[in-house]
Amino acid sequence: MARNPILSFPEVFLSTKDLSSRVSRAVANKEARKLGPRLYTINMADPADVVVRRNLWLIVGLLCPDAVVGHRTALEGRPTHDGSVFLTGPYTRTIELPGLTIRMVKGPGPLAGDAQFIGGLWHASQARAFLENLKPSRRRSAAARCVPREQLEERLERILQASGPDALNELRAQASRITPALDADAEYIRLSEIVGTFLGTRSAGLGAPLALARAAGVPYDPGRIEVFQTLLAQLRQWQPISRPASGDEESLRNLVFVDAYFSNYIEGTEFTIEEAAQIVFENRVPVHRPEDAHDVLGTFRILSRSDVMSRSAIEYSHDPEQFLGELRHFHSELLSQRPDKRPGQFKVEPNRAGNTVFVDPDLVVGTLLKGLEFYRSLDNPFARAAFMMFLVTEVHPFDDGNGRLARILMNIELHSGGETRIIIPTVYREDYFGALRVLTRKSHALPFLQMLDYAQRFTAAISFRDLPGALAVLRDCNAFDDTGDLRLRLPESAV
Repeated sequence: MARNPILSFPEVFLSTKDLSSRVSRAVANKEARKLGPRLYTINMADPADVVVRRNLWLIVGLLCPDAVVGHRTALEGRPTHDGSVFLTGPYTRTIELPGLTIRMVKGPGPLAGDAQFIGGLWHASQARAFLENLKPSRRRSAAARCVPREQLEERLERILQASGPDALNELRAQASRITPALDADAEYIRLSEIVGTFLGTRSAGLGAPLALARAAGVPYDPGRIEVFQTLLAQLRQWQPISRPASGDEESLRNLVFVDAYFSNYIEGTEFTIEEAAQIVFENRVPVHRPEDAHDVLGTFRILSRSDVMSRSAIEYSHDPEQFLGELRHFHSELLSQRPDKRPGQFKVEPNRAGNTVFVDPDLVVGTLLKGLEFYRSLDNPFARAAFMMFLVTEVHPFDDGNGRLARILMNIELHSGGETRIIIPTVYREDYFGALRVLTRKSHALPFLQMLDYAQRFTAAISFRDLPGALAVLRDCNAFDDTGDLRLRLPESAV
């Protein structure tokens, strides 16, 4: 018996008048099955909805050739929660398939800017998608044809952040050109008002938090806010171990010196510990490296000031201007001898570390203030320290000195809360930066907290009353190693 040629067809196909008898025979022989109107599959093993999902756009193109993927589907690029895909075509039609509902709305075919898509379909341009999503949409039990206006505002904000004002102006110009074909005069007016509000030339009412922040002059980075939320959630579950600080002044002075030394070394300001001691305790500034020496001195001086270190940011966290002013002041003190680094001034150019691009200059203030809102909800010194350090590190608000500033703020929270400060030894550099990268890029917060906890446990186990003795313990624990071959060991007193 000859093999039915249907079995050599693609996984999904449309039946035609010429194929109908063969398709019927294949169905009778359980070699094919029907998925929808004239739509069949030769896959007899997988569930029908899985087959449909795997071939989604091919199926839509087969059933609705030359239709335009539009409305919310053009923006979201996927079916809605109930499996709906929205198209524009020559007539209104609804097609029910396993796990998928194709909802075609009558409207114009491809317009200028629309792009050819899969299987004979077209894809609406961004301008067309915005206009279609601003049209009134009848309420029903299924997913709405249009996304909420707040989502459109958020998308416009993201365009502005990614590509600047010219991109919004071009989007508005493209929408103007296709407005007559879409009969979308009212929708164009609304779009123009929203865009103008983002650009500061109009004053339309907005609803999305991102858009409201932009209108208020404090736009923020939404991706960073998601990471802050992840860290906050992990901090809610974290049970920090209290490690009370020593009240001995000599111990504190020596600890501060070691902290300032390591904090600069891991940022590339490399002295031997003996050279650093001469700079800090004898004011012997190397003739050929005065700026580097002043970096160490600036860090030491801030960390040594009891009035500064005893004041948690929680005391002024409800005053945004004071919080921002304190950050600028600390940075100005830290890099006072480096005028080329614009001490005390927020960055005006983007900065990065490796593959990590930090917050855009225009979003610095807004992102810092949104982070401050999360910080205010914390009541534990370790939690506040971890969050504040990550906030400044993640935003990177200044041209330089961000890492040192972040660790200063971390230790302010610990010291003001009566807890042992944290030092990050040279040998622990990759553990430190690695945990930050995992939190930034993968939103995994636990390794970050574990890293800080280990560093604090290490610091608390060392007696800094005698500096030579403390340095000997640090050497024995590999703290000064910069080869990358060794690991930070805990002192015997911590085991």
